[in-house]
Amino acid sequence: MPSLNVTFTEEEMEGVRTAAAAEGKSLKQYMHDLGVREMHRKQFVAGAASWADRLRAEFDEAFPDEVPPSQRDQGATAA
Repeated sequence: MPSLNVTFTEEEMEGVRTAAAAEGKSLKQYMHDLGVREMHRKQFVAGAASWADRLRAEFDEAFPDEVPPSQRDQGATAA
């Protein structure tokens, strides 16, 4: 598998080293796991959005007075 070179500032690198140490992992293992976690997070978000889209009509029917935040007037609150 090809290697990947990533550049960090000294401050960023210190943060990454600290985070790796906090998890008890080597820097290499931490960076690997970070990429895998981000991939899983994106899959989760896509699945959650799809699930919400499928249920939106049912929710709107069950709660007709609830106005989505994107459709509220400035400063208005939900019913």
